[in-house]
Amino acid sequence: MRSERLVDNTKAILSRYGFTASKRFGQNFITDRTVLEDIVRVSRLTKEEDVLEIGPGLGTLTEYLAESAGRVCAVEADKKLIPVLKETLSRYDNIEIINGDILKTDIVSLMKGRPFRIVANLPYYITTPVIMSLLESHIPCRSITVMVQKEVGERMTAKPCNKSYGALTLAVNYYTDPAIIRTIPASSFIPSPKVDSVIVHMDVPEKPEVPVKNEALMFSLIRGAFNQRRKTLVNALSGYEKLDIPKERLTEAIVLTGAKGTARGEELSLEQFARLADILSE
Repeated sequence: MRSERLVDNTKAILSRYGFTASKRFGQNFITDRTVLEDIVRVSRLTKEEDVLEIGPGLGTLTEYLAESAGRVCAVEADKKLIPVLKETLSRYDNIEIINGDILKTDIVSLMKGRPFRIVANLPYYITTPVIMSLLESHIPCRSITVMVQKEVGERMTAKPCNKSYGALTLAVNYYTDPAIIRTIPASSFIPSPKVDSVIVHMDVPEKPEVPVKNEALMFSLIRGAFNQRRKTLVNALSGYEKLDIPKERLTEAIVLTGAKGTARGEELSLEQFARLADILSE
């Protein structure tokens, strides 16, 4: 017989504390234990590693993490949930609960230099800023596993020439090796969101597998390309205020990547954007 978990008592916990999910924080609490089991499985947590959890909510996932990892640092933005978490997770001595904004948190100091992984249930309104902040800060984490709305997961793992393909896709694929693990129906949450979600797991290599001489220039090109994605790449980049490159030079460089001079940004692979940056750096 399975032991009872916090996830099995989500409604009772909400009722006991008189807590109502906040639209401001985009709160949706998971009620399916198989989802939590899958997150722990794909995260490959060990007692030799720590885990940073972003948005622990009621602590349902935190409980699973505490039993698999050496230490759990759970950062929760909603201060009203802090006393709830401290009570529901009181039997665990390897959990540190922090009230704070993950975008303003010194993650490296918080994790004390130990190897760590990141697990998060991210609301739609803050998903892209959080993921981009984690990736661009070059923090030494080994993997990132997130629950995000299905549309965002599809953007993270899209291929070129797809409407979901864009700047987020390229950033995620430059810094990590992403994969959608499973779909989570809206009915698995309280309250139920309007759309389904997915679990996305991202292994983070020690250094990007696609080399580029000037990372900052590559991402300026990517942002410029998708700032006006309906335009050809040449027109989008020549009109992007953060770049000052003549159209003729851009066209020549784009063709050297193997793309057509009339190509749009969504037609270029990550390798081609890196090649474009290298050519323009010469």
